[in-house]
Amino acid sequence: MTTTTTTIPKGRIGELVRYFLRLGFLGFGGPVALVGQMECELVDQHKWLTKEQMREAIAICQSLPGPLAIQVGVYVSYLRGGFWGAWAGGWAFILPNFVIVASLGALYVYLGDLQPVTAIFYGVSPAVIALILHSCYRLAKLGMEDWLQWVIAAVCFAVTVILQAEVALLFIGAGIVGILYYGSLFKRTPPALSIAVVPVLAQLGPAATSSSLLGKLLLFFLKAGSLTFGSGLVIVPFLEQGLVQQFGWLDQRQFLIAVAIGMISPGPVVITATFVGYLVAGFWGSVVSTIGIFLPSFLLVLIVAPMLARHRGNPNVQGFVKGAYAAAIGTILGACILLGRVAIGDWLTVLIGVVSLAILFRWKVSNPLLIAATAVVGLIAFPLLQPTWVMNIH
Repeated sequence: MTTTTTTIPKGRIGELVRYFLRLGFLGFGGPVALVGQMECELVDQHKWLTKEQMREAIAICQSLPGPLAIQVGVYVSYLRGGFWGAWAGGWAFILPNFVIVASLGALYVYLGDLQPVTAIFYGVSPAVIALILHSCYRLAKLGMEDWLQWVIAAVCFAVTVILQAEVALLFIGAGIVGILYYGSLFKRTPPALSIAVVPVLAQLGPAATSSSLLGKLLLFFLKAGSLTFGSGLVIVPFLEQGLVQQFGWLDQRQFLIAVAIGMISPGPVVITATFVGYLVAGFWGSVVSTIGIFLPSFLLVLIVAPMLARHRGNPNVQGFVKGAYAAAIGTILGACILLGRVAIGDWLTVLIGVVSLAILFRWKVSNPLLIAATAVVGLIAFPLLQPTWVMNIH
């Protein structure tokens, strides 16, 4: 598929910043809703780009790891305002989410030991599991196409639950399987250059040579930001393995709270990194973690996206994306099992989880509304039932 060549008049960086600041503050509803809103406003109302250009931008960004809405915002900003416009528009999109989630992190650090906070997350935690399961179902409907993808998903699910293995290796392995099965390596077609980017990014990690906590946080989230194929929810099993099991920076209850914050705040789920960073290392921890989780998206969009626009029809690129997407489904389901052991411990939490899932399948209820309702249930029920198992989870 050829790239669109229509010239787009360059907009001022100021108008990009104003637009994406507003979108960042009001950006509830998930990546699909945000991208749909951008398409409506930027194509039909502002006339910043054509429908064809917008759809190509979405298709290219869907082929890259990272939060879709942020990457589309960066790509559109690049088309509208050039290199510096991309940086300005992208960070303006992220800034409102950062302020909201860092503030919540500060509140939790100072109020986290109070019984009302524990009561709220007693009710909220099983609803978070339901939200993840429902999102995973929608992702499976969108991108799971054949038997091999389901086999990859099943293997990744089993490995995540049983071995709690390094998720990066699962994604790379699944991508290679996808290239071998769907691609054209044996048809003497050279693979696109962009395939090599993900394994390279995946080698970024919390290296032993990093002496400071902030350095370790930055490297850890750089790695995480390069592996969010398919949905921001893919970050959940990766973070659980690293933050809870490998480094012990958070306990399982704190981690589940961090996921809940990421899901109810505007913007992508990966903004969870900001909350985690604040819990681990205060304000500067939140800054470093936010930069780490989003920086790969900027680099991929500005460096890899132009190459991918030329090679997106290459079967090896498509094969890698299909394999990695299937791995995303399996690891998300595996994370639901691991987190469910923390969130569900009595009859009421089972009931909250089941009812939440039923509501999500039956009606289009927003994440913040569902979380608010279950928080009220937790505040009422916790002092009545006094579930001691909640306090004993580490």
